[in-house]
Amino acid sequence: MKLYDFLDMMERIVPKAYAMEGDNVGLLVGTDREEIKKVLVALDCTVDVAREAVQTGADLVLCHHPLFFRPVSFFRPDNADTAAPYILARNGIAMFAAHTNLDAVHGGVNDVLAERVGLKEVSPLEPDKLGRIGYAEAGCTLKQLIERCERELGCNCRYCGDLDAAVNRVAVIGGSGGSDVFAAWKAGADTFITGEAKYGQGIEANTLGLKLIVCGHYETEAIVMESLISRLQMEKNEVQYYPSRNIKVALKCYGGGEDE
Repeated sequence: MKLYDFLDMMERIVPKAYAMEGDNVGLLVGTDREEIKKVLVALDCTVDVAREAVQTGADLVLCHHPLFFRPVSFFRPDNADTAAPYILARNGIAMFAAHTNLDAVHGGVNDVLAERVGLKEVSPLEPDKLGRIGYAEAGCTLKQLIERCERELGCNCRYCGDLDAAVNRVAVIGGSGGSDVFAAWKAGADTFITGEAKYGQGIEANTLGLKLIVCGHYETEAIVMESLISRLQMEKNEVQYYPSRNIKVALKCYGGGEDE
């Protein structure tokens, strides 16, 4: 596949128009390779992922989290902001990011998350439409929903609320969704599932009477990789897409800050 065909395909699957303002999505590291035959898929473009791309002969790295969120004054292998893209550029490997557009698009992170936790009648969560809101199974309690999250996402949940309380309308946002506690409550949710929430955001949820389940950043986003790869493989079967073996290690390194 030509690089420009890959970019056209990604625009169809995860349009840039779905990304939040200021999000750095799209082709972030270019290449002079005309053909894209192998694509490494990861959540983060870390040094380990970049080295894996070189070792496995990838032509492009497709990531969920972008690079270059802040201005770069220099491009060096010994700088944390540029070490990974330096390896890619040096070896002629491209890097593409689909971030909040992958969160918001139909079939993306939050649709998969809503499906995994068993929500029905799912619709976009206002106002930014990144998250989703729907209904839990009839008679579900907070304890039962936590058990399902832990089983389906492979996580150990933290929570706020009475474990025996009934759960009805549930909002979900994968990744760092703690800042959307009020938005979930305002949308009519009685329970909010997300990947990260700070201590003060837990207090906010408790004050609002909103039950909160925190499942982990990695655990609420990595679940999209399988479906994304399947979708891409169906589009152009001559390209090989494969998940990074460093995906979990990379995100676990960035798991701090949830209790701040």
